[in-house]
Amino acid sequence: MSDVDGRHLHAGTPVPDVDLETYRTLSLEDQAHEASKIDGVTITHRRDRFPVPGTKAEKRAERVVALCFVAAFVGALAFTVCYVVLPWRYDISSDSYAWFTPVLGLTMAISLFGFGLGAILWAKLLITEEESVQERHGGYSEQEDRETTAAIVSDGWDMTGIARRPLLQRVLGLSVLALGALAIVPLGGLIKKPKGELFRTGWAEGTRLMTGDRRLVRPGDIEAGGIETVFPATEEGLSMQVRADSVVLLIRLRPGQTVTPRPDQEDYGWQDYVAFSKICTHAGCPASLYEQQTGRLLCPCHQSQFDLLQDAKPVFGPAARPLPKLAITVDDEGYFVARRDFNEAIGPSFWERP
Repeated sequence: MSDVDGRHLHAGTPVPDVDLETYRTLSLEDQAHEASKIDGVTITHRRDRFPVPGTKAEKRAERVVALCFVAAFVGALAFTVCYVVLPWRYDISSDSYAWFTPVLGLTMAISLFGFGLGAILWAKLLITEEESVQERHGGYSEQEDRETTAAIVSDGWDMTGIARRPLLQRVLGLSVLALGALAIVPLGGLIKKPKGELFRTGWAEGTRLMTGDRRLVRPGDIEAGGIETVFPATEEGLSMQVRADSVVLLIRLRPGQTVTPRPDQEDYGWQDYVAFSKICTHAGCPASLYEQQTGRLLCPCHQSQFDLLQDAKPVFGPAARPLPKLAITVDDEGYFVARRDFNEAIGPSFWERP
């Protein structure tokens, strides 16, 4: 490292032939004259925010900036805690999961706002104020000009005043580490290697179909041409913690409508009832707009259309794969149940089963 008037430059930076301390004590006119020698730069204004160090006003400004960085740290810490502690899985028996994303957004906003505001106030209240003008020119600057400019840039460290403000050094370090946590902590959800759960949903043999208001579904509950969004039910108080990949549309066809099934799926329906995944195979949006006269199901996000009479084959829009079909039947008590889990990938065409 090379040393210029007590300031260090990075290894490899040439030592400029300039006395920065003397330069800073020159009058405005003399500064402009000296700077004009450096690649045509002219300093039009320069003054210290606090010419007398250690005044009450300077301490007050320093504390305001430090408070902003403390807010950034607290917000990032709260984000990390909430990410780990708060429930995030969809649970129809409780809406506590609904707070997960808003709380994360709020705590992240507090952290980013505190850091950004602190940086702005630091520049406005503490850093030496300077304005300079440089005429545009083509090509490289002279070597001497580049060396001198590098030295003046290194002088910017002193202009920040951080070297003599240990409070800001500490809180700035904490806030930078906390901001790093904002980016790193959410990646923790990717640490666990997914296994077979990617190819399983909440459906299994004998699982009953339940509506969002916790009603088990029987034949006759849906009128001809009607639809019902159903979920896999559990026996524990008819409550359920529904996986996002398990949402199904139960549809009753109109009289005269028949489905042309895919190979090996001829017996997946029950009389005039069929059940398909509600998750669009394009981008995972809910495909739930049903036109009963034509038997077409529309996904409102990107306008994909599925013809249920052709076993949910995509006939319009970006979806490239039919909606997965759930095999259903009726149990001994007269309720609709699943015969098995889906045997094809749910949602966007990212996962494929062997």
